[in-house]
Amino acid sequence: MLRKLLITGVMALTTLGASLSAQAENIKLAITDLVGLEELQREFGPFKKELERVTNSTVEFLPVTNRTAGLEALRFKKVDFVLAGPAEYVVMQKRANASIVVGLYRPNYYSQVVVKADSPYFTMKDIKGKRVGLGPVGSTSRHLGPIQLFADADIDPLKDTKITHTNIRVAWEALKKGDLDAVGMGRSDLEGFLAKEPENMQNAYRIIARGGDLPNDLLMAGEHVSPAVIEKFRQAFAQNSDVLIQSILQGADHVKRYKGMRFLTQVANKDYDVVRSMYKTAGYPEYASFIGD
Repeated sequence: MLRKLLITGVMALTTLGASLSAQAENIKLAITDLVGLEELQREFGPFKKELERVTNSTVEFLPVTNRTAGLEALRFKKVDFVLAGPAEYVVMQKRANASIVVGLYRPNYYSQVVVKADSPYFTMKDIKGKRVGLGPVGSTSRHLGPIQLFADADIDPLKDTKITHTNIRVAWEALKKGDLDAVGMGRSDLEGFLAKEPENMQNAYRIIARGGDLPNDLLMAGEHVSPAVIEKFRQAFAQNSDVLIQSILQGADHVKRYKGMRFLTQVANKDYDVVRSMYKTAGYPEYASFIGD
């Protein structure tokens, strides 16, 4: 009888162990705008560790060289989850049928057009034909958002402006020197630049156009990831929101954009139609590839 009980107990423990093992996932995660494993660890290492804990999973970083590499990794099942911005999502959703896991809401995430306060420019029409600096091609807040502001003012950004794409810090310095008449950038860009200016120069700039809040950054899953796994991770974000947010904010510089963020578990594909319109404005109505890659 005792032997039978021992055998039954061992079998029960074995079954339980197998069940717990089956619940654990091995997930590969890519982040599209960070290059190299060292940078991924520095910026999102604490988040990775906390995500593993709350999901009882193993999460492995997969470095990608650019957005296109991230898309191809998703299409060919080399990566399971990708963290990316709105401009990346619309392409990945179309090309790889990516699913939304959770949104990363960034407060006051919008585009604007900035000029010097002592300039003669007060409206978007005033800078028609002028020299405008924008950030990297394909950036949501530094390229697509600003050119939509031109279109909304009945200005064709592809014909009626002299656009220079460059590093946004370089564009800011060019605006200060007078080499550019205006710069399109994100709200956090301007805040960061002004914080480094002398106090008597922090009021030397004027915003002549501001867009509405942009859609959220997203954690998305490849088509090969099962709905059960997606739901498991989505619930983990919903139930462990505070600790996961704190883990993100423990990163170095890149994650500062997420200060004040929250996770959104109710995000719809149609929420990104505004970004699809921006692609059309930029001359890419099919939004089937990343601009600039």
